[in-house]
Amino acid sequence: MAFLRRNAGEVLRGTAVAGRAAMHHRVIALTSVLSICAANAAAQQAQTQPAQAPQTPIQRPNPVPATSQRLPQWLRVGVEHRGRLEGPMNASFDQSRDDAYWLNRFRVDVDVRTSRLLSFHVQGQDAQVWGRNAKPDAPPFEDTFDLRMAYAEIGEAGKSPLVVRAGRQEMFFGEQRLVGHVSWSNTARAFDGVRAMVARPAFRLDGFVTSLVAVREGEFNRSGQGEAFHGLYAALPKLVPSAVVEPYVLVKHVESLVPESGGRGDLTSTTVGTRFVGKLPARFDYNTEIVLQRGSLVSDSIRAWAGHWVLGRTLVPQSSLRVAAEYNYASGDRHNADGVRGTFDQLYPTPHDKYGLSDQIGWRNVHHARAGVEMKPTPKLTLGAGYHSWWRASITDNVYSAPGGILVRPVAGVTATHIGQELDVQGTYTLMPRVQIHGGYAHIIPGAYLEAATPGKNYSFPYVMVTSTILKASK
Repeated sequence: MAFLRRNAGEVLRGTAVAGRAAMHHRVIALTSVLSICAANAAAQQAQTQPAQAPQTPIQRPNPVPATSQRLPQWLRVGVEHRGRLEGPMNASFDQSRDDAYWLNRFRVDVDVRTSRLLSFHVQGQDAQVWGRNAKPDAPPFEDTFDLRMAYAEIGEAGKSPLVVRAGRQEMFFGEQRLVGHVSWSNTARAFDGVRAMVARPAFRLDGFVTSLVAVREGEFNRSGQGEAFHGLYAALPKLVPSAVVEPYVLVKHVESLVPESGGRGDLTSTTVGTRFVGKLPARFDYNTEIVLQRGSLVSDSIRAWAGHWVLGRTLVPQSSLRVAAEYNYASGDRHNADGVRGTFDQLYPTPHDKYGLSDQIGWRNVHHARAGVEMKPTPKLTLGAGYHSWWRASITDNVYSAPGGILVRPVAGVTATHIGQELDVQGTYTLMPRVQIHGGYAHIIPGAYLEAATPGKNYSFPYVMVTSTILKASK
C-alpha cells in the first residue's frame, strides 16, 4: 500500500520498499476480515437491540452494554475490538524514518451487580502492534493481556447522589486536557485508588486519592511506582446562565526527580484551574480554561501557567456545520539554572487531536493557534478539518510532544520561534450501530525552528481505524 502526500498541489514521495508493501497487503486483508466478522456479528444482534440512551456525565466511563444474551440480571458482559492502521512518514522530520504498522486491541468487560447499591467491574485488555519498525514493541503500542480496570462501586452511577469507587479505574474530566483515559493510545491509562462522586442538581463534585498505574509489557501493570495523584473537581451547571463552570484543584507527587541544582528529590505540584463552557446568542459557543501551577522540587520552585480559549459558531444547524477559532498557551522554562521551573506540566491528559491531529505538539512551552470546521452531513457521517500553527513560548526550553515528552531540544544559536504548521482532515462513519470506521490525514510543514533544529522534512500521518462491539449484552 502506498501513501500519497499532497501539499499545495505537490505530490510527494509515496512509494515504499517491497517488504513494507507486502506487510501492507497483509494488514489490509486482516482489516477486511475483522471488519466483515464484526459487521456480521453486529448485524445479527442489531435486529433485537434497542438504541441506548445518552449517558449522564457521571456515569461509568466505559459502561458495559446491556446484553441480548440469556444472562442473569446481575451479570453483564461486553467485548470490543479496535484495529488501526497508521503510516507516519518522515518521523522526527527525517526523510529516512517512514513506517507503517497495525495496532490491534481487544477489551473484555464484566459487570456484576450484587444489589442496587453494590457492583463490581472488571476490564481485561490485550494491545498488540504488528509490523512496526522500531523494536522492541512496548507501551504505548503493546501490552499483552493485562488487567486494565477492576473496581468495586457503592451506589449506582447516574442515579445515586453518592457513588464511591475503589480499585483500578480510569478518570477523565472536562475536555481531558489535564486528566483523561487517553483511549486513543493502544494501551490507555488507569489509576489505582478511591474516588467519591457527589451529584446534586446545583453541582457535581469528584474527590479522588490515586496512584498512576505504570504500563509495562511482559509484566503485571502496577501502581505505587512513586507517582501519586489526588484532587477535587467540581461542576456548577447553574452558576452562570447557559454555561457550566468547572473549578478544580489537582495535586501531583513524584519521587526521585532531578532539580536544576542537581541531586535528587521529590516533586509536589498543585494545579488550580477553572473551565468555562457555554453558549451565547446567535448560535455562538465558547470554551475557556485557565490553569496555574505552583509547587517545589527540593530547592526549585514551580511557577507555570496555561490557557485555552475557543470561540465557535454553528452556521447551519441542520448539518451541525460549525466553525471555530482557538488559541492555546503553555509557559516554558526561561533558564535551566535559576531555580524556577517554568515549564507547564500537562499532567495526565488525553492529548489526541488537542493541538493537531498528528499529535506531535503538546500543551507545554507553546503558543498554538487553530482554525477549524466540522459538520455532520448525515446522521452516520461526521467530518472535520483544521489548520494549526505553533510557536515556542520560550526559546530556552524544549519543544514537547503531545504526550508531554521532549520532541526537539534547544539548539545553540537558534532563536527562531515558529515551530511549524499543520493541515488535517478526518471523518467518522457509523457503518452500523456497533461498527464505526474512522480515518484521517495530517501534514506538518516545518517552520524556521524545526528547519534549523531537525532535518526539516515535512511530516505526514495517515490512519484508518475500525471499532467494533463484538459482543453486546442486554437485559
